[in-house]
Amino acid sequence: MREFYEQFGALRLGDHMQWRARLTVLMAAALCGLVVALFALLTEQAIALFSQLRLAAWWSPFLITPLGGIAICWLTQRYFPGAEGSGIPQVMAALSDDLSGKVSNRLVSLRIAVGKVMLGSASLAAGFSAGREGPSVQVGAAVMQSVHRLLPADTRISRDSLMLAGGAAGIAAAFNTPLAGIVFAIEELAKRFEHDGNRLLISAIVLSGLVSISILGNYTYFGRISIGAVGFNVVYPILLCGVITGIAGGLFSRMLILAGRDWQSPLATFRRQHPVRFAGLCGLVVAALGYVSDGAAHGTGYAYARATLEGGALPWHYGFDKFAATLITYLAGLPGGIFAPALSIGVGFGSDLAPLMHSVTPPVVMALCMVGFLAAVTQAPITSFIIVMEMIDGHAMVISLMAVAVLSSLTSRIFSGSLYANLTQFFVEKTLRQQAEAS
Repeated sequence: MREFYEQFGALRLGDHMQWRARLTVLMAAALCGLVVALFALLTEQAIALFSQLRLAAWWSPFLITPLGGIAICWLTQRYFPGAEGSGIPQVMAALSDDLSGKVSNRLVSLRIAVGKVMLGSASLAAGFSAGREGPSVQVGAAVMQSVHRLLPADTRISRDSLMLAGGAAGIAAAFNTPLAGIVFAIEELAKRFEHDGNRLLISAIVLSGLVSISILGNYTYFGRISIGAVGFNVVYPILLCGVITGIAGGLFSRMLILAGRDWQSPLATFRRQHPVRFAGLCGLVVAALGYVSDGAAHGTGYAYARATLEGGALPWHYGFDKFAATLITYLAGLPGGIFAPALSIGVGFGSDLAPLMHSVTPPVVMALCMVGFLAAVTQAPITSFIIVMEMIDGHAMVISLMAVAVLSSLTSRIFSGSLYANLTQFFVEKTLRQQAEAS
């Protein structure tokens, strides 16, 4: 009888520890949703502030953007190394087999998350072209993995599982696309999907999404577009949009890979030797692009894309302006993602191609180009079409979006390797080199 009570007591204690672990993880997931939602509100205020300054004085971006680039680049390198760029390659590198949990703190930590939120918002306040969705992946992963030390010693929840769940929750909360968050974790963040992590992953996404929705509202990112009848009349638009966005996205991805690594040229040498000055020069170019585009090249591009999908008009060169501004922002080494700008670039190209296709409405063409360009850049076709499908409430277009995503992704591979795989390897090599120098 005594042995029975001892075993029963141990079982209850074990259950208590497991419930403690679950509650800790769920609280972290809620915190993740809160932080991502606050990040979204902060970036909106940053974009609004820059717009007000630009409208008050047309010349202000030529002062604000270069000086902002200099300050943000210096702060990133001095206090928040690892916060530069999108954040997705850093999370993928931290999850790789090459880096231990201790070394991965150079890429995913609360310190880096703070820098990502503050400096990512500052980049938009300075007028650079970047998004918050990729950074939200790094922020979510940092918040979730930070609670690992609070879990019971015998827990089966690993630090990598927490980072995976946090990254997926970050993308889901940022776009309000829970299904895309799950698929993104499978297609991009994890090379293998462990069965034991299924409930953790889905629970984190659902809870962080609920917290985000409670703050931002239950919205559809790009609204609900008028699709109309979709049948065989969409075949030609799929082929044309898929090939064109595949080529453009492949070239964009190749340039981002070169920007992430050191290439051989006098400009690359100057960038390597004087990164802060280089960021200031990049700010001047972005300011010039903003002037040419009447401000459209600045920010995430979300407002312009949504207005166009709802019937507005864009200048023919918008897609090219946004393409260049986003690439130059990435070259500057500032914290900021490419998801929202890539979708805006797709809308710009779709706006240009729509007059060539009378068989479907312009919003359909723009939706196809959004998916095509994002899939071409990331080479993650499943995530891309699910993100756009959920963002525009476009379930009637699911087959069309799938087709253009696959076609553009295949076309992109002719011009570029995998963007995130290449940048992940760069961060792995850089982190291992820093570890060797420190030891």
